[in-house]
Amino acid sequence: MTYDKSQMMRGTLEGCILKIIRMRETYGYEILVLLRECGFIDISEGTIYPLLLRLEKQGSIRAQMRPSPLGPRRKYYTITPSGEAYLLAFEECWKQLTSAVGQVMQTEEEGYREEK
Repeated sequence: MTYDKSQMMRGTLEGCILKIIRMRETYGYEILVLLRECGFIDISEGTIYPLLLRLEKQGSIRAQMRPSPLGPRRKYYTITPSGEAYLLAFEECWKQLTSAVGQVMQTEEEGYREEK
């Protein structure tokens, strides 16, 4: 049986996308490229754009169509104050979660088995 990472990835990607948008105003394809450069090699446009739409609908980001120097207009995203608060909460949760998972994964299994 293989581990299905899609559910974990969706929640994680929301935080990562908000972080990227907070760094600078950007558009969907550029977000995809940055995520891939950071190691999210399996990410596709079909994953990113629904998440961007969801973040926009919940008010975490704002989108604006602008001309592109290389072709058709692009939708550029900026983070909203609500998105800043969401990102802050995500970062706090992420720190706690990675710390807890890291501790569990580094424990010696034998030390935690109950004696019979």
